[in-house]
Amino acid sequence: MQDHFSLLGFKVKDSVTGFKGVCTSICFDLYGCVQGLVTTPVTEKNGEKKADSWWFDTKRLVRESDYPVMAVPHFVSVPGPEFKPPFESKPL
Repeated sequence: MQDHFSLLGFKVKDSVTGFKGVCTSICFDLYGCVQGLVTTPVTEKNGEKKADSWWFDTKRLVRESDYPVMAVPHFVSVPGPEFKPPFESKPL
């Protein structure tokens, strides 16, 4: 899993199509496919246009930078709302 997460935030290139961008998300699906979402930068040329994003198998992605474009958050297990309701429940 760490190999897949090590792509987050880095500039990558799809080895098949040549599509380049930053890996902004990693997806683990039910059938065993692990994919990375590659998002293109917004430049003056396409500044009016929304950035393109495409999913690729992580096995096809090659890192093209030594450092991430921004710090990746530390993912920790935090109890969700089922463990900590947004408000206190009191009987009437």
